[in-house]
Parts: sequence; structure tokens; C-alpha cells
Amino acid sequence: MDKQQDFVLRTIEERGVKFVRLWFTDVIGTLKSVAIAPAEVEGAFREGIGFDGSAIEGLTRVQESDLLAHPDPSTFQILPWRGEVDPTARMFCDITTPDGQPAVADPRNVLKRTLSRAADMGFTYYTHPEIEFYLFKDGPNGGKPVPVDNAGYFDNVPGGTAHDFRRRAVRMLEELGISVEYSHHEGGPGQNEIDLRYADALTMADNLMTFRTVVKEVAIEQGVRATFMPKPLADQPGSGMHTHMSLFEGDSNAFYDQSAPQQLSVTGRRFIAGLLHHSSEISLVLNQFVNSYKRLWGGDEAPSYITWGHSNRSALIRVPMYKPGKSQSARFEHRGIDSAANPYLAYALMLAAGLKGIEEEYELPEAAEENVWALSSSERRALGYRALPSSLEEAIELMESSELVAETLGEQVFRYVLANKRREFEQYRSQVTDLELKTTFDVV
Repeated sequence: MDKQQDFVLRTIEERGVKFVRLWFTDVIGTLKSVAIAPAEVEGAFREGIGFDGSAIEGLTRVQESDLLAHPDPSTFQILPWRGEVDPTARMFCDITTPDGQPAVADPRNVLKRTLSRAADMGFTYYTHPEIEFYLFKDGPNGGKPVPVDNAGYFDNVPGGTAHDFRRRAVRMLEELGISVEYSHHEGGPGQNEIDLRYADALTMADNLMTFRTVVKEVAIEQGVRATFMPKPLADQPGSGMHTHMSLFEGDSNAFYDQSAPQQLSVTGRRFIAGLLHHSSEISLVLNQFVNSYKRLWGGDEAPSYITWGHSNRSALIRVPMYKPGKSQSARFEHRGIDSAANPYLAYALMLAAGLKGIEEEYELPEAAEENVWALSSSERRALGYRALPSSLEEAIELMESSELVAETLGEQVFRYVLANKRREFEQYRSQVTDLELKTTFDVV
């Protein structure tokens, strides 16, 4: 037994932990959980916990249903919202087949494979997300969602629900070992943002799944509803998950070159070029719901066109210039991903696209320094600015022919994502909406 496993077992005994939840996600990014007794943890480390993988969305086929969940001791944390009554802990799991092989459709394994490929090239991949979400007094079953406040960007709301909510959520995240950089009210009524401190991409993906659970738990505790839905209100901003990213070669930031224009290295330029080149085909994973495209094309600040720039918040990829001359802070901000994405698959594809740009030596186009939203269609065409997919249907078609996505996700995940999203779009297309009834029923 290694030191981390021994630490977990000792902590369980010393803290009087009564239940240990083993966490993993399905292909869409829904958190799955099985609780085991403390006496079973040592056996779980040694042999894993068996379960029916065919009952989990996209994880395996019926004829290959037996899978094992192996807890990762480095992810052990006591869950603070459980309190001192029946203390409960959690660990994330790696999923394997009975013969010990990584399950090809485990999203965590998809990211680990891509990170391993980056490591073979000498790189470590770090991410730092800014997660937006809404708080409502009630959910859709009670009619139209009602925001908890009418505040706006950076507004201070003394005694307000959002202020108390963020304070409680941040404290809980810190207790779980997840460092928070900023928290504030966002632009929409009831909309909030919490930014997590950078970490390696696997740790961050685990942190994001924990983050979503914390936000939901705190919302229940405070009698409100939290949602990461990309566009819950038609006339208000959507919720993105702008993600800053950097590559390191050892202790050196691979995106930084002091002698280059804007101190952006050749590696950095090629990484951005890879992200831009493959943006449309990876959109289905970064923006995976019908509702995601209402955020991208809803007329607010979500990026709709495939561009990059330095101080340009209308660009898909932004290169911040907060600390010029400080090599460690060199990074890119991807503004297209939304808060509902599966972080394991999304980070794997963003990394794979950037690495492809490095390997194939993609040329970076000229930066967009103008407001892309303010340009006319003909001006955007003249400048060569391509549009992101405008609907889930278009995103499906673009991903279907992507070798990069198929190779990164693996055949099983690739096929499942496409099948799942086709089904979602067919269900959406068959609906008769209130807008159609309002504009058509009495007219024809």
C-alpha cells in the first residue's frame, strides 16, 4: 500500500468518516457516485469496486458491461456540507475493465491519455476557469425562472442572497482544497462568477466536478436553485466558462518569448492556430446542448466568430496582457466553452487541437483588434473570420468528419457523443414552442 492510500485510511479512522463516496462521470459529464463503508476502502484500493457500466450513459456496451471503479487516493477530501453527523468523504475514480485495462469511454481516462501525449512532447497543461452560473428563486416547474436579485456586473448587494451564497461556496471550496481567486456578481440578474486558481488540467477537471456539486449543495442549503445552463434567460447573458490555459516545459512557460512580438512564442502562436483551426469541429463538446448555441448567438458577449486578439473581448481566443514581462503569467483565454461542458472531454480536445497546431506548424492568422460583433457580414467575410456553428445540428455535422476529435476521444466516446446529440436535436426539433403558437396559431 502506498503512502497516499495509507494517509486516506488513517484519516478515515481519525476523523470518524462513516461513508466514502466514489465519484466518476458519464460521457455527458453527469457526476456518478457510489457510497462504500470505510471497511471497504482498502479492498477498493486493491481491487476496485465492480459495477454495471452499460447502465451509465456512453460508458460501455451491454456485452462489455462489467467495469471496476478504482479510487484515486490523491483526490480524497471530507465533504464539508455533510457536517459532523455521519462524516462523508469522496474520491474520484479511474474506470477499468476486469483485466485491468483503462476503460476507453471513461472521460477521465480520455483526458489522461491526451495529457500523456503532451508529456511525451515535454509539456504540462494548466488551466484556470472562470465559471458563471445563475441563482433562481424557483425552477422551471414553477413557471419562468425568477432570479434571486436584479443586480449587475460587480454589484455589491449587502445582505443579498448572492453575496451570502458566494461567501459560503468559496469557504466550502477552500475546505475541499480548491483555491478560489475571485468571486463576484456577473452581468445578468442572479448571475454569479467564481474563478478557480490555476492547476494542472486533470486536477482542474476534478475540481470543476466538485465545484458544480458545491454550488448545487449551497443553493439547496440556502433555499434557492443554481443552474449551469448556458442560456436560462432569453433576454440576459449566458453562462460561459472562460478558460485560461498555459503549457509549461519543466519550469518554463512554453507560451512566453521575451524577444517575440507581444512576447508570444512560436509554440504559443502555433497552439492558438491549432485551437482556431479546429474550433468548429470541437464545438459539439465545448458547447454540447441545444441551449449552448443560444448563448453563442444570443447577442451578448459570447464569441460567435473564430478569431483571436490581445485586448479584444469579442475574440474567441484572447491573449491577456495583464503582466507584460512576467513569463509565468503568459496564457491564453478560450472564451467559447460554456459552463455545462464535460471538463474532461473539453480540456482533452482543447489540448489536442493546440498540440496539433504545434506538431503541424500551423500559421497563426492576423489578430482581430476590432470589435468583431460590430462588423458587417461582408466585412467579416473580407477579413476571413469564420463563424462558429450556429446550432447543435451544425456542430454535429462538423464533428462527424473530424479526425482530430475521433482520435482524441476514441471510437466509442466519439460515436456515443454523436448519437446522444443527434437524439437531443431530434427531440428539440419535434417540439412546438410558445413562440410558434404566438406567431402562427391565429395567423394561418
